[in-house]
Amino acid sequence: MTKRRNLAPYLLVTPSVIFLLLFFALPMFQSFQLAFQDAAGNWTLSTFERMVASPNFHRAVQVTVTLLVLIIPIQFALAMAMALIVNARLRGSGLWLYVYVLPLAISELAAGLVWVAIFQQRGWLNSILQGLGLIETGIIWQSAESFGTLIGIVLVTEAWRATSIIMIVLVAGLQSIPDEYTEAAEVYGATLWQRVRRVILPMLRPALQVALILRVVLAIQVFATVIALAGSALTTLSAQAWVASSSTQDDNLAAAYAFVILALSIVSIIGILWLLPVREEHQV
Repeated sequence: MTKRRNLAPYLLVTPSVIFLLLFFALPMFQSFQLAFQDAAGNWTLSTFERMVASPNFHRAVQVTVTLLVLIIPIQFALAMAMALIVNARLRGSGLWLYVYVLPLAISELAAGLVWVAIFQQRGWLNSILQGLGLIETGIIWQSAESFGTLIGIVLVTEAWRATSIIMIVLVAGLQSIPDEYTEAAEVYGATLWQRVRRVILPMLRPALQVALILRVVLAIQVFATVIALAGSALTTLSAQAWVASSSTQDDNLAAAYAFVILALSIVSIIGILWLLPVREEHQV
């Protein structure tokens, strides 16, 4: 009986391990194998040399890093404000929670298409601005000649689409903080900003770490919203991997891009764990 009980946890975990091995580890190993081979199956670094020599690679890295640097602080500020509103348990806060998580029900591509209808020249935004008399003719928001504007509309779309992911993690972290801490700070005259900075944020560090890792990895992989809003005017590492696989049928080059995406994700995660360590007393 004791042996059976000791085996029970392993038996429960076994299906998940098998699933990960078959559908994650094995394809990842095969992808790495493709990245370091040529079309004839010879081991080489020529695929990476072709990738780095391509101007599309440098554009993709620039756009991916730019979006990563801009998206993270904007979404964390918005998510923290949303999480504080939900956690305050004010009248109607439950309704706000449903409103906040609504974009999660929409796929990345569908979200991009929704915002295409807003930002196109005859879209909702120009119609509203013209109706208010603020502009005479429709503004071309999706012009390929305006890098900053394209980045801006992608940021707005991503903020609308994915901020709720961070908010949910932060709400869970806030609800794990005992009310006594914030109430004590309020009794001693701490302002809302002081309570957030001195009490909430330090105790929220484990949730912040998880949310930051999740959002950084997803931001590195951003693809469908960029394609929907900017087409070929903007490109990311994920978009280049898709082009290599579908358009040029170069699976080796696509695997090389996948390797770069994975390497960038791992480096980012290590950086987050180093910059935002979780002390033992803060662990939930």
